[in-house]
Amino acid sequence: MNYFELFGFEVSPRINAAQLSRKYILLQRDSHPDFFTRETGDEQEEALDKSADINKAYKIFSNPDETLAYFLKVKGILVSGEKFELPSGFLMEMMELNERISEAPEEGKKAAAELAGGLEAEEEENILLLRGDADNRSALDRLKSLYYRKKYLNRILDRLAD
Repeated sequence: MNYFELFGFEVSPRINAAQLSRKYILLQRDSHPDFFTRETGDEQEEALDKSADINKAYKIFSNPDETLAYFLKVKGILVSGEKFELPSGFLMEMMELNERISEAPEEGKKAAAELAGGLEAEEEENILLLRGDADNRSALDRLKSLYYRKKYLNRILDRLAD
């Protein structure tokens, strides 16, 4: 099941939140199992399956990081379970960040937030490149790297939130 097709969206690393909400409501109105209580067992099962797919897609598209990951999977760039090697410069930067956090937690939090903002800006630049060429391999590879770097940094930010 391709969730972009299910929702009638163009394959894209970003989904418009207003369009997502409207489309979700329309799809659920047409296929929610509660509207199929008088139908045959097969039709009820089909409605239940479709409603579950709609809910899964909505959950993915509601989260920008999950949307990006799904987009990259659809494009064949991101493979489940792969061992992606992060750039050594980034790993060194994360080691330094962790040291700053342990020495001065507030300063470390501020530095982590700045790094996250920088990754977001870099991600948006690459997404803009794709608008002109959805199969730009260079931009897709950079988005993959950004996805994994953001995932790594988000684990640090989540730890700081505790």
